[in-house]
Amino acid sequence: MTAIADSPRASGPVTETDVAEFRRLHQRLGDAVEVAVHGKRATVDLVLVAAIAGGHVLLEDVPGTGKTTLARAVARALGGEMRRVQFTPDLLPSDVTGTTVFDPRSGEVRFRPGPVFAHVVLADEINRAAAKTQSALLEVMEERTVTVDGSTRAVPDPFVVIATQNPVDLDGTYRLPEAQLDRFLVRTALGYPDAEHELDVLRPGSHAGRVDDVPVVSTPGVVAAAAQRLTMLHVADPLLRYVREIGVAIRTDPRVRLGASTRGLKALVRCLQVYAASQGRHYVVPHDVQRLVEPVLAHRTVLTRDALLAGHRPVDVVHEVLDTVHPPQPDQS
Repeated sequence: MTAIADSPRASGPVTETDVAEFRRLHQRLGDAVEVAVHGKRATVDLVLVAAIAGGHVLLEDVPGTGKTTLARAVARALGGEMRRVQFTPDLLPSDVTGTTVFDPRSGEVRFRPGPVFAHVVLADEINRAAAKTQSALLEVMEERTVTVDGSTRAVPDPFVVIATQNPVDLDGTYRLPEAQLDRFLVRTALGYPDAEHELDVLRPGSHAGRVDDVPVVSTPGVVAAAAQRLTMLHVADPLLRYVREIGVAIRTDPRVRLGASTRGLKALVRCLQVYAASQGRHYVVPHDVQRLVEPVLAHRTVLTRDALLAGHRPVDVVHEVLDTVHPPQPDQS
């Protein structure tokens, strides 16, 4: 992977060698995380793709399904630092970003960094904090910087927020506004493991959930270099038109009040680049789009009140659009 950062072709097209190196890195990361998170390889791979693409992840799931374990395992495999923030109604923005304090010994005012200054930040039950605290994450999630008392400080690179919320117990929660949902590259869930893997978790002596057993297989610098390299991965114009047609079809659906913005579609393209490389390709194919449209665009789709009352869901709209918008066909000439 060092070749990705140091190679003289680093600004040129992504080659098959680059892709092969990245696929091995992605495979090692996934294998390492699976030491602690059993039976959820598809979700693990999606979270890794989002993290390497420079995005953030929203996990909606009931307690006890391994959300915290997943975040800690990803941070350990990446070789980075992980911090956890338990969101509560009385949490203040400064508890997230940090604050300036007076040091009586030196007589100076110094900055005390908050938990966002880490490679992986677990925002646990983010919907339990008030709107002003939720919004404290907006700048750092989008700009990768924190501004306190007029001074701007950068967070580490790579930087990923893995936020969780419980979709069942909604008492005392604050709904995430659309502007903040748009900051998450993907929304997904772990869910309960299948019978075989749940028995493995229950078996005495199992390594499931033991993050200390997760091997460190990379460094933040290597991951950041790989992410930068993949920004040059080829996406053909017919694929870009396919992505736009899907976005337009979602926006113009009569059940939709607000569809994915241009920023949302651009985030999908960025995710497609990393996903294609994780599959061993230096180009994107329609199947990649079909695999990622739901986790990337469904949470950016807001339905009308009538549609919600009729029982429709954003994911239903997305799937119907995928059925009606035809993917580009290979050139037969």
